[in-house]
Amino acid sequence: MAERSLAVVILAAGQGTRMKSSLPKVLHRIGGRSLIAHVLDTAAAVSPQQVIAVVRHERERVTEAILDHAPDTVMVGQDEVPGTGRAVEQALAALPADFDGSVVVLSGDVPLIDAATIDRLVKGHLEDGRAMTMLSAIYDNPTGLGRILRDSEGAVTGIVEEKDASEAQRRITEINGGIYVFARRDIERALSEIDTNNAQAEKYLTDAAARILASGGRVEAVATNDPWLIAGVNDRVQLADAGRELNARIVRDHQRAGVTIQDPTTTWIDADVSIQPDTEILPGTYLHGATSIATGAIIGPDTTLVDCEVGEGVHIRRSEATLAVFAANSQVGPFSYIRPGTELGEGGKLGAFVEAKNAKIGDGSKVPHLSYVGDAQIGADANIGAGTIFANYDGVKKHLTVVGDGVRVGSKNVLIAPVTIEDGAYTAAGTVVRKTVPAGSLAMSVAPQRNIEGWVAENRPGTSTAAAAERAQRANNDEH
Repeated sequence: MAERSLAVVILAAGQGTRMKSSLPKVLHRIGGRSLIAHVLDTAAAVSPQQVIAVVRHERERVTEAILDHAPDTVMVGQDEVPGTGRAVEQALAALPADFDGSVVVLSGDVPLIDAATIDRLVKGHLEDGRAMTMLSAIYDNPTGLGRILRDSEGAVTGIVEEKDASEAQRRITEINGGIYVFARRDIERALSEIDTNNAQAEKYLTDAAARILASGGRVEAVATNDPWLIAGVNDRVQLADAGRELNARIVRDHQRAGVTIQDPTTTWIDADVSIQPDTEILPGTYLHGATSIATGAIIGPDTTLVDCEVGEGVHIRRSEATLAVFAANSQVGPFSYIRPGTELGEGGKLGAFVEAKNAKIGDGSKVPHLSYVGDAQIGADANIGAGTIFANYDGVKKHLTVVGDGVRVGSKNVLIAPVTIEDGAYTAAGTVVRKTVPAGSLAMSVAPQRNIEGWVAENRPGTSTAAAAERAQRANNDEH
């Protein structure tokens, strides 16, 4: 077998008008990445010497996205000559002159192609000494797709685009998948001989097959039994279909790796999420970005995590969190809203209807319910009473509240930052904390309670409350 020297060309010049979008087609996202990012990752996985992306429509925007994801990609702008053949021709010109290996051609809108399939194509291409190898598939309904032409003995004789096909050719069910491996010198020679004399007035890459065959080169189409590998995305329906299929594959991979996922149809997991074995994912859960989940965690139901770090044994239910860290055996929810910068310590708790933002909460500390904790530093083994508000914003700046170890904050407190409650202090229910509470102290806001006798009868006559008050007063008078 010839030595494996590989370059990858990614075609990303199309306008994608059927998407009906201001966003370039290849930048639409599935599985937490853009379509082009999925293809770039696959390209990198086959260890090429060079990756070249050909762009045209919204060139600057697409170029920026590509280089942000894969900085070593060589960018080539397609000129005014239309067609995939011209795009590849220009990409070949960007290769080093002494590169004499194989060129893999991928499409930026075919996100499910995988490295294992490309490796198999390249291996067969080299072992058989071919000039061109393409991935094909058998479709019951091949409408709109190019067909693989074969002779009576099954040898490939060419490719025909549907718009240029005869009625007999349109009945062929083997379609061209648009994934190719070429010997560089053979494809260069073939492209130099191809014109735009066809129904779409484009320079077709598919015409290379006939040119290579005419010059004596070997051409083969290798059929896949997984049509999703060559499924392109041309509109929003296909985008959703590809996203759903990718998610199903991601979910199955996690299940086979030891993760319990109760309902795959309502569980969505991005490609960059990592989950350790013996984790349980409950229905209605969405795991996005670079979220990582350790062994023994239970996530869900009805939970969304974005770029979160979840430790062993954590339980998060019916909550939403972004850019947060949850240490081992902590608990979150139900109905918690955890914003960026929150870190919950080991064994800690953020309970029902709690919002936290930029809060460092120590080991064993609890915010059980109905509280807002913003810009806070809470020590270990502290308890924040129900209805507590960390008043962190003065209208111009955000300020820090520090709560020490072992502190007990009473219910319905307002902690007005910047303020500190030192270790081992208590605050009484209803307290407004405006200044430092020394260690071991009790802080309280005391105001005399004033009762206005007869207020209901005078101000709410005829109401059910007034009637209840009258009954109670009569009962009291009867007792006395």
